[in-house]
Amino acid sequence: MAQSFLMEVCVDSVESAVNAERGGAGRLELCSSLLEGGLTPSLGLLQVIKQYIKIPVYVMVRPRGGDFLYSDQEVEVMRKDIELMKSHGADGLVLGALTEDGRVDSELCMELMAAARPLPVTFHRAFDMVHDPAVALEALISLGFQRVLTSGCDSSALEGLPLIKRLTDQAKGRIIVMPGGGVTERNLQRILEGSGAQEFHCSARSSRDSAMKFRNTCVMMGAAFSAPEYGLKVADISKVRTLNAIAKNTL
Repeated sequence: MAQSFLMEVCVDSVESAVNAERGGAGRLELCSSLLEGGLTPSLGLLQVIKQYIKIPVYVMVRPRGGDFLYSDQEVEVMRKDIELMKSHGADGLVLGALTEDGRVDSELCMELMAAARPLPVTFHRAFDMVHDPAVALEALISLGFQRVLTSGCDSSALEGLPLIKRLTDQAKGRIIVMPGGGVTERNLQRILEGSGAQEFHCSARSSRDSAMKFRNTCVMMGAAFSAPEYGLKVADISKVRTLNAIAKNTL
């Protein structure tokens, strides 16, 4: 019997969310600032998306870019964001925290998981920054995470494929190991066949030029390496459809 794979698409706009659902996504990961790897989105964005979308929306809880070692104040913000997202329709949450020596911060995660209950929680790609992935996976299982998003601790899920396979085998169904990071129509089949995964994560985005006619090219809103001011990246319905078709044809 053909296997069905669940496609999760990360989105940071209403348009991307609508395109992802239309293209066949089974779940959304809602963020802001995908260029920074995804940060906590606004409540306004969550509420509007929930008006447009029927598939589950899992909300990123990540107060800033950079590492996953959080101060007490940042933890306060994360707890507050969890409460707010929960009360405004989040179907699940996505979070993660590490200790300074690169282990899962079980104490903090336990606290955040308690705040998140009864929603399902995904441990995000902080996992790719751990010192010992096999030990970290057991920690996540003990804590009650429903899934872990990972590129196999490498630059992309394709490079990390051998580890993703080992983690999937180690998990034995106790946690969902979801490959993500650089997943495209060119490599999806290899990733699904090589990992044994049931779900996968992608952004399926394409670039689009800004509709602005008047442009001031002297000014940049962020750091020099940030996104171009007059460009947009949006989930592309045809890319989502193609990825979904590949997943359906993969045995």
